[in-house]
Amino acid sequence: MSLLPDPRYPSVPELVSSAREVAARRPHLCGLEQVGASRAGRPLRLLSVGHARRAVLVVAGAHANEPSGGATLLALVRRVVDEPRLRDGVSWHFLLCADPDGASLHVTPAPSSLFDYHLGFFRPAGPEQPEWSPSALPPDRLPPETRALTGVLDALRPYLQVSLHGTELGGSWVQLTRDVPGLAEPFGKSAAELHIPVETGACDAAGWPVSGPGVRVMPAPGADPAYPSLPDDARRSTWYDAHRHGGLTAVVEVPMWASDLVDDPAPHPDPAGAQRRLAARLLRDARQVEVVLAEALPRLDGENGPLLRAAKWGLGLVPGLAADWVRTPPADTTRAYIGSVDAFGRRLPLRAAAMLLRVLREAGDPAVPELERLVAGWSEAFASRFRARWVPVDHQVEHQSRTVLATAHHARELTI
Repeated sequence: MSLLPDPRYPSVPELVSSAREVAARRPHLCGLEQVGASRAGRPLRLLSVGHARRAVLVVAGAHANEPSGGATLLALVRRVVDEPRLRDGVSWHFLLCADPDGASLHVTPAPSSLFDYHLGFFRPAGPEQPEWSPSALPPDRLPPETRALTGVLDALRPYLQVSLHGTELGGSWVQLTRDVPGLAEPFGKSAAELHIPVETGACDAAGWPVSGPGVRVMPAPGADPAYPSLPDDARRSTWYDAHRHGGLTAVVEVPMWASDLVDDPAPHPDPAGAQRRLAARLLRDARQVEVVLAEALPRLDGENGPLLRAAKWGLGLVPGLAADWVRTPPADTTRAYIGSVDAFGRRLPLRAAAMLLRVLREAGDPAVPELERLVAGWSEAFASRFRARWVPVDHQVEHQSRTVLATAHHARELTI
């Protein structure tokens, strides 16, 4: 059950094969079961290690474009199986992939550059994402992946749920649904040892309480969102389902490419002006993709598969987000925060363009060369602006694993 050669990430079939091997080798300690099925009928599998009532649930693959989680999950399984102290009074449960349908559509297991990464990019529209769908859909319309995940949470009643996430370019940070005192120190130490920057101004967490550098606590119900236009509300995601049983959730983010610009605490000289400029660029870039999409739609003959739905959904977020940036004072005034806004503004149109490019390539559409130039140029500009450097997969995995184990330790002390 060794990790795959850098920089390749494990596929879902490889995750399942490794889990079967573990369960067969240690049948009295481990069990592998199917806990649901995806919309396309792909099995959702849970590997359990140990039998204690107090439980930790680790979820990988909630976002198809964040592949480090699968590799981290395998590393954690190996450690939990081999180190009895980690199972002292605690059982560990690993959801191998929360969205196997999405994983089948994100096809860059060994990206050599940001452009290469985006050529096989897929991330579902928000309502189709297992963790986020409850913030966008009524309970009777939730996808089966979400229902399976919430069913596992209700069955295990974990004191800690950890969701393994990542970013293509940036730094590492942690989101908590409840504060875990003491976590920031081992998290920061691990990041420093592995030369991974700590993202101190993540705009995803704008205005959230700070537990320590790179560790943010999600807002309590009733708090105003930093960006009112965005439909995603963390407080209505599956992350908060752990609270029904007295637990909490940690979301551990790790980058594929690192940027040392994301942990700059220096004050930005003109944060409001920067947000206005970034909003204008976001609208301009999105408009270029929208023009290609509008011209191509009549040629696509009713096509509306997951790639096209996701591209349209991402483009639909742009006007409201740009307006938020213009009319809302910056939630943070550091260079790190404005850098995070800059990166977010690059991601939205780039991801939409990348997914539309895949649709048009499949259709043999004449707009392919134009769109490929956009994706290539934006990818190169993104990497250049943030001075991207590759983080070896074993460093991504080691840092994420250490952070999971530190969170499990400190959170257990909170709930004993």
